Amino acid sequence: MREADNDEIDLCCPQIVADNAAKGLRLRGIFGRGGTEIGVARATELKNRDKLSPSTVRRMVSYFARHEVDNKGRNFGSEENPSAGYIAWLLRGGDEGRAWALDLKQKIGSAPDVRA
Repeated sequence: MREADNDEIDLCCPQIVADNAAKGLRLRGIFGRGGTEIGVARATELKNRDKLSPSTVRRMVSYFARHEVDNKGRNFGSEENPSAGYIAWLLRGGDEGRAWALDLKQKIGSAPDVRA
């Protein structure tokens, strides 16, 4: 992390990302599919607007890069019968989560995780 930026970088997600994660958790509960336990844990962190570590942000970016093809799948975006991929995507904050994580990754660079 650039020294001058340490205090300026907010590692808590925007409300829309938290709302998308909460929606993903709700849909997973209703339909019983989508995401892994790690995805559920991430969604819970996002929903609660917990401060994420730089490595968690980088893992989110990697997830979105690997799963971008999911948005071409059947029922991606459906509220009535959502695909597992759509639910998993929402668990990480949806499109807004992807944009936020990409932006944040640029800001934090290769910053190591700091343990208090």
